[in-house]
Amino acid sequence: MNNHPLFSIITVTFNAGKVLERTILSVVNQTCPYIEYIIVDGNSSDNTKDIIKQYDLAISHWISEPDAGLYDAMNKGLGMAKGDYVWFLNAGDTLPHNNTVKDLAAVAEQSGWPDILYGETDLTDRKGKILAARRLKAPKVLTWKSFRMGMLVCHQAFIAKRNIAPTYDLQYRFSADFDWCIRCMKTANTIANSHLRVVNYLYEGLTTANLKASLKERYAIMCKYYGTFVTSLLHVWFAVRFYWAKWTQKIM
Repeated sequence: MNNHPLFSIITVTFNAGKVLERTILSVVNQTCPYIEYIIVDGNSSDNTKDIIKQYDLAISHWISEPDAGLYDAMNKGLGMAKGDYVWFLNAGDTLPHNNTVKDLAAVAEQSGWPDILYGETDLTDRKGKILAARRLKAPKVLTWKSFRMGMLVCHQAFIAKRNIAPTYDLQYRFSADFDWCIRCMKTANTIANSHLRVVNYLYEGLTTANLKASLKERYAIMCKYYGTFVTSLLHVWFAVRFYWAKWTQKIM
């Protein structure tokens, strides 16, 4: 598997000049040589493109053009990817240390090259300082039914083989990643828990309007996969859990 890129790491950006450089550095400084790094920029008007050009020789492919939103840009990244696995790392997110990809590659090999790898997430502020571990912990065993209890694995800690990864469903503006992960898991034959902390996730939260829209989309997605009755019961618990964490100022 190491005669070509093992991991296609994809970063989608738009006016991310304040946080993008640390994301790029966390990827290009990895000790694993089997990485293809792709950046898809939505025609930023700040200094994002200047930062990308600064690291042009270390970036495998990048484009900067208008898109139809986050998930459209992610679909462009999927279309450009050539690696065995696809891994989305948003602008502002970072890989925890320079051996993160090497360590994950070792787990993949030891696990027989599973269709999906997943791990744990730490949350950071805009300066890159770690705030806390993500409140929702990755389950020891993950199946497509696990997401009945919400998105138990952060999208950036969910790495799928490219040959099972579908395009994102653009009917969802805020939760297409939730739908995408479920579809990946339904297709996968093998899913491996890396037991590694695989991403530092920039936590900025959702606006109230976006939160309501996101919860509405997740409800529709859960009904599609798990049925309306079960979803109605579980979604109440999901909403209560979320707002309780928000009220007590815990970080999701």
